[in-house]
Order: sequence, then structure tokens, then C-alpha cells
Amino acid sequence: MKKLPAILQQTANSAAPPTPQPPRPHSHNPKGFTIWMAGSGIKAGVHHGTTDEFGYKAIEDKVHVNNLHATLLHLLGLDHEKLTYRHNGRDHRLTDLGGRVIHEILA
Repeated sequence: MKKLPAILQQTANSAAPPTPQPPRPHSHNPKGFTIWMAGSGIKAGVHHGTTDEFGYKAIEDKVHVNNLHATLLHLLGLDHEKLTYRHNGRDHRLTDLGGRVIHEILA
């Protein structure tokens, strides 16, 4: 029986911004948040990307969700560019027209 890769990922919905966003006491911050990953194929102890000094927005090595999906699919042994489905007469894929594997975090 073939062993499948084990990958752990924790992603927040969106991190709380460093300052309150009236009128709500708790808001979401889509401009900078944290994901941690571990397991098969992930480089141990690596940090990828940074936010500004307030933790408000990503400023270096930003990762688009399509790149994250492409990387996870790569770790599972799937080519994101070949994983397509047809809908309304058009081929779609999870990474849309973009998406690149983030090789900097791979072991």
C-alpha cells in the first residue's frame, strides 16, 4: 500500500488587525495573517514573508491564495495546472489562471 504525505496546516480566517476598527470591536484583517505548515515536504523552521511593524499588512514575500493552493497540491503529488473541471463550457482550476508553487518553503 502506498503511503500518502502527511501535511498539517493551520490558517486563521483573517487575523485581527492591530487596532480596533469601529463600529465593531473585533474586525478581520485580510491584508496580513499567519499560516503555519508542517509535514511531508515542508522545510522546517522557515519563515516566509513579513508584515509592517504594526502587523497590519504584508510587505515582503506576499503569498496569494492561488500560490498556497498550488503548493499544497504539489505536496500532495498533484499538478495544479492539470487539475481542472469543466463548468459552463470553460475549464476551471483551483488556482485559476495564476498560482505558482512556493519552492522557498519546500524541503
